[in-house]
Amino acid sequence: MIKQLSSKTIYQNPWMKVREDQVLFANGHQGIYGVVEKDDFALIVPFDGTHLHLVRQYRYPIREYSLEFPQGKHEDNTRASPTQLATAELEEELGLKADSMHEIGFLREAAGYCNQGFHLFFATELNQGVTKPDATEAELEHIKMTPTEFEQAVCDGSIVDAPSVSAYGLVMMKGLL
Repeated sequence: MIKQLSSKTIYQNPWMKVREDQVLFANGHQGIYGVVEKDDFALIVPFDGTHLHLVRQYRYPIREYSLEFPQGKHEDNTRASPTQLATAELEEELGLKADSMHEIGFLREAAGYCNQGFHLFFATELNQGVTKPDATEAELEHIKMTPTEFEQAVCDGSIVDAPSVSAYGLVMMKGLL
């Protein structure tokens, strides 16, 4: 086990905090550990019986467009339940409402350096409405793929979003597709 000796905040904004901890490893070695603290988010795997629904959006940190399942959190409503968050994100990003929304798990995004995790939902019985993107999501594109097309896109490197790939894997392991 690693023991924290001290901790200091290196950087903070409304979406994240970065801290540096002085630590003591079980073997007696002392060192530092950088930790990113971020709130948990919701990720939704929407399925209409034939197609999975994804978003294509530009991800600034990697300077590329990314195909992924709708996901996010609301900094202005930290009291929203995971289900409320999933429902809002699905409508915001794709304009979809789900008559059936089931939480099927919780996964960690990058436990080696970040405390953030995500609540995973499987949404079915979808109804198309109007998208409600926030100011940072102006260029979202709604993409439909069959499960086979999704798997091919993962295998050929077109889909590289780790939460989306792991969410799909959990959906498959639970026999939902």
